[in-house]
Amino acid sequence: MNPLETPSFPSRLPTVGTTIFTVMSALAAEHKAINLGQGFPDFPCDRKLIAEVNEAMLANRNQYPPMIGIAELRNGISQKIQNLYGHHYDPDTEITITAGGTQGILTAILACVSPGDEVIIIEPAYDSYRPSIELAGGKTIAISLQVIREEHGQVASYEIPWDALAKAINSKTRLIIINTPHNPTGMVWSKADLDSLANLVRNTSALILSDEVYEHMVYDGAQHHSVASHPELAARSFLVSSFGKTYHVTGWKVGYVAAPPTLTKEFRKVHQFNVFTVNTPMQYGLATYLADAKHYLTLPAFYQAKRDFFRVGLGKTKFKLLPTPGTYFQCVDYSALDIPQAKFNEADFCKWLTTEIGVAAIPVSAFYEQATESGVIRFCFAKQDQTLTSALQRLEKI
Repeated sequence: MNPLETPSFPSRLPTVGTTIFTVMSALAAEHKAINLGQGFPDFPCDRKLIAEVNEAMLANRNQYPPMIGIAELRNGISQKIQNLYGHHYDPDTEITITAGGTQGILTAILACVSPGDEVIIIEPAYDSYRPSIELAGGKTIAISLQVIREEHGQVASYEIPWDALAKAINSKTRLIIINTPHNPTGMVWSKADLDSLANLVRNTSALILSDEVYEHMVYDGAQHHSVASHPELAARSFLVSSFGKTYHVTGWKVGYVAAPPTLTKEFRKVHQFNVFTVNTPMQYGLATYLADAKHYLTLPAFYQAKRDFFRVGLGKTKFKLLPTPGTYFQCVDYSALDIPQAKFNEADFCKWLTTEIGVAAIPVSAFYEQATESGVIRFCFAKQDQTLTSALQRLEKI
């Protein structure tokens, strides 16, 4: 063996490559396209939040915080959840600050999934779920949302596949991952949906991981129904949320996981040797900012205005708009466009849209392990009105 040659080893994630998000963003940059693909804002966060973080830095809040997160932030989260969903999580034994929602998801999976355990996910699904399960040695059991089509074959909406979910649950099921509001479809779980899930898991040992990072993006006067609002589910659930999504600071990577003491104990065993702890001044700044509830209570109206603005503009195009009751994503069906490209698969259509029209989107098929084509792509409307207007002007030309 050449002593200068790097030794090879078996990949832990042999099927994982570059994500579609990276590919489309690079393509958008190369062709100077407007990037409505990746899900992050192009507008600044509140300057007051930056000032709070800056003040913490100047006050020398720059050393390691407690492994579980600073008390001020955990107390604020506990109060917020109780105010919104009526469930009290003990800030000392049931709430942990994480380096974003994705780290919380990975740590929860590593904490409870052993080799051979089955984990149910509902596709289309956030792309971190499956690799996290594989790293834990678990087996992913994927079921798909039911695609509801109109009489002409275009996608109208998505529904939870209750029969398929019931059949997938067995004695090997360790965890069921749910996501509400749902990325990429924007679908929102109802209270009745939570009741149905509780009925399915009641006499099992299955745990729930509820990805609720878009909890403050539910529109038209509807409420977000968290697992925290359902006592029976709360007793067996990891609840994951994200300050990055809520406060327009996705690059800060700060989130939290709330769970019963027995789950949190195991979660923290992994957390302490995963990231150990999370950015100190950010935590102090967020704790102060969180104390004013208006910063998250006004978020639904803020994003609904952007959703409505974008949908009105898309209404002038030939895309078929799907419902968007939650998240900051708008899905559209392109299959009835009167152009040859309407026959393209979703990935190729998005590449064409980026390179030729100048607007980047994400194919919904990328959220499935096995590409599932439905003629639907996802736009992100967490953008300045000027950005959305420019994108709409380009899309109207199709």
